[in-house]
Amino acid sequence: MRTVWVLGDQLNRRIGALADASPSETRILMVESEAMIGDRPFHRQRLHLVITAMRRFADELRSSGFDVDLRRSPSLRAGFREHVAEYSPSNVVVTEPNSRPVGDLLTGLGVGSVRSNQFLCHREEFAAWAGDRTRLRLEDFYRWQRTRLDYLMDGDEPAGGAWNFDHDNREPPPRDVSWPEPVRSRLDDVDRAVLADLPDTASDSDPDGWWATSRRAALARLRHFVENVLPQFGPYEDAMVSDNWHLAHSLLSPYLNLGLILPHEVCDAVEDAYRAGHVPINSAEGMIRQVIGWREFVWGIYWLWPEQWDANVLGNDRPIPPAWIGETSTDMHCVRRTLDGLAERGWVHHIQRLMVLSNFANLVGVDPRLVRDWMRERYVDGGEWVMGPNVMGMAMWADGGRMATKPYVSGGAYVNRMSDYCASCRFDPTRRIGEDACPFTTLYWDFLDRHREHLAGNARMARQYATLDRLSDLPEVRRRARDVIAAVLDGEL
Repeated sequence: MRTVWVLGDQLNRRIGALADASPSETRILMVESEAMIGDRPFHRQRLHLVITAMRRFADELRSSGFDVDLRRSPSLRAGFREHVAEYSPSNVVVTEPNSRPVGDLLTGLGVGSVRSNQFLCHREEFAAWAGDRTRLRLEDFYRWQRTRLDYLMDGDEPAGGAWNFDHDNREPPPRDVSWPEPVRSRLDDVDRAVLADLPDTASDSDPDGWWATSRRAALARLRHFVENVLPQFGPYEDAMVSDNWHLAHSLLSPYLNLGLILPHEVCDAVEDAYRAGHVPINSAEGMIRQVIGWREFVWGIYWLWPEQWDANVLGNDRPIPPAWIGETSTDMHCVRRTLDGLAERGWVHHIQRLMVLSNFANLVGVDPRLVRDWMRERYVDGGEWVMGPNVMGMAMWADGGRMATKPYVSGGAYVNRMSDYCASCRFDPTRRIGEDACPFTTLYWDFLDRHREHLAGNARMARQYATLDRLSDLPEVRRRARDVIAAVLDGEL
């Protein structure tokens, strides 16, 4: 009897090696790696989600007639060797893994692989699309994906007459909007058993039912999103508010990343809702662009550019701030609210990740490799392939513009426009010097000044540098920035 080794982020009968597996001919191996669980300070809800989803999937496979060897082992390597010693399978196969280190491990063990269909653009297809292009543009890739996958297309033309509706999807926080409450699950004996096995992380909250740990529950959340949330998604996808953590976001990324739902299932449901007249085009297009555009663009770049993983063009070398690891708090309301939400749920939405946390880390000069690893550990959807390009390419501009033409940095004005945070903060987003000056605003201008050699020639930043050169208080900004950075790293701000 052969063995199909199911990895913890491939939990779906339709993926790769499992797609044609027969219970009469196949035994399943699943390994809970103690090394992966204990070697890093992963958020408790991330560990709970992955391990609980693995155990529930193992039970689903058993109910379908499979003999499942789900074992807790010191490492993936040890689990494989224990399984082979006990069962002597005729051969072991696995679906192509979703990370380079696991791929290297499997190659070293001599495990055969089956082509993965977990993404709509296989990494070989992405490499072929990239070809000899001197620069990869998301918009080019997205249009290619839309056309070949036939999502939101009316013949050869995009539905609604435009390829994207970004200009309609950047509204600031609205007043008096009722955001649909996410679906929650009641914790059961499986959840409690997993939690009892986890290492203690005092600063993190235990799960409270927000994250689905089975395919059935994940599909219920997909239906809820499309029917109740998606109509509001588009206009407010970049907004941030103090009294609501989810707004109109899908919350589906953990399930896509674990294989509990597949990208075509999301896109089919979104398109069906649009065609039925239940969802406006800007919301439907915005969601499909996130799935077949950005998500798969990041996936392809992860495999195409392995050297991006350790890039650090700006030479940032400062440590993670103490407030980020729970040693202190911070007076910056936007940062504090984001960090509190992350500790409570293991998740904050993409603008909080990009324009609050990553923006601030870049302005302070935190080593991008530390930010990458910290985010991998903190987010319930923080897979290696996710955080590599997202952090090193987009958020921290560590690859020098290979993926994003300019750094995603801003002063306090952006946070003030797109959120209600500043109204409750002691810092003034319009000021760059003085004790009440917003640290984002001070550090933004200092960042441009510090990195002039890398950025001044960037055509997309010409206006910012023209403004910088007119600042009469730049020496005071530099002094204030030094004080701010020192206070942040000392845990005093």
